[in-house]
Amino acid sequence: MIIQGKYPVSASSQDVWNQLMDPEVLKRITPGISDLTPLGEDEYQAFSTIKIGPVKGNFKGQLKMKDKVENAAATIVIDQKSQIGNVSAEIRMQLNNIGNATEIDYEGNAKLSGKLAMMGQRIIGGVVSTLSKQFFKALDKEINHN
Repeated sequence: MIIQGKYPVSASSQDVWNQLMDPEVLKRITPGISDLTPLGEDEYQAFSTIKIGPVKGNFKGQLKMKDKVENAAATIVIDQKSQIGNVSAEIRMQLNNIGNATEIDYEGNAKLSGKLAMMGQRIIGGVVSTLSKQFFKALDKEINHN
C-alpha cells in the first residue's frame, strides 16, 4: 500500500527536525504508541494499540529513523507484530521551507498481513490516511505548544 501526502507545519524546518528527532515527542505524536524504549541510536522498541474498524490489536516491534539529512529529510521505519497481523512501513519525509513554515512531503509503502490484510485496501487506506493526518497535526500542535 502506498502512503503519500503533504502537510504544512507552521514552523521552520529546524524546529520540525528537532521535534521529529526527539523520542519523547515521537511517543506523544504517533497515534497508538504507548511506549518507546531506546535500543540504539535512532532505534526504539515500540508498543502500540491500534483499532481498525472492529479489530483492535496490541503491537510490539521496532521504530527507527534512517537516511537522515539534518533539517531536510529522514525515513521512518516501522515493524510491528500482533496477534491480528503484522505491519511494516517505510516512509520518507522531506522537509521543504516555505517562508516561515515547512511543508512535509511524505511517501512510502506499508505492508500488512493477517487479519489486517484481510480487511481490504479501502478500509485500511482510510485508516492510514487518518493516522497520517493525526501524526502531523499532533506534530504541529507540539511545535506550537513549545
